[in-house]
Amino acid sequence: MKHLYLVFILSAGILCAQDPFRFAGEVGAIKQKYDTLWDPTKESVVFTGSSTIRLWKDLPELFPGHQIINTGFGGSHTSDLLAHSDDLIIRYRPRQVFIYEGDNDLSQDKKPRLILEEIKILVNKIREGSPAARIVLFAAKPSLARWYLKPRYKRYNRKLKRLCRKDAALDYANTWTIMLDGNKPREDLFIADGLHMNKEGYKLWYDLIKTYLN
Repeated sequence: MKHLYLVFILSAGILCAQDPFRFAGEVGAIKQKYDTLWDPTKESVVFTGSSTIRLWKDLPELFPGHQIINTGFGGSHTSDLLAHSDDLIIRYRPRQVFIYEGDNDLSQDKKPRLILEEIKILVNKIREGSPAARIVLFAAKPSLARWYLKPRYKRYNRKLKRLCRKDAALDYANTWTIMLDGNKPREDLFIADGLHMNKEGYKLWYDLIKTYLN
């Protein structure tokens, strides 16, 4: 099935030039990890997307009453997650999915409209496997390293929010606003690279999304 979706995206001219299967090794390692940890008799909640999710190491401890599956993989674009969605999302039959993608896409000059088209395809694919699953889409976060792309990020987030408003089964987690100090990102939320978050940044995200996790 994932190959059919890949063919569709390629034919639509949406997928960027990079090979989405360049992450095959990392995705294989994630699958191997959860072959041991995942209990198919219990409901699962999948967190997935790029390195912002991959680096959120304490998710299981933050939500001890839930079976948390973290399939984030660093450097990924939305098209990469779509290409690997069978292995990273669908196989776990989640009742809820939290997705952070778009950040890397935007930094590589990908148009917000095209990212949203991929998001829509991904959402529909998740629903084929888990029709009742609720899906939470994170806004692309403001960061020190990519603040020069602010207009592009804001445009993408407006479109993402609009998409969620039109669909009762989608939730929009506004991580953009909570990370700002006036008109700039809060410097105390990031590690030295100015892109990835520290514990304080993740605490903000936890306070935001704990209301979404049901």
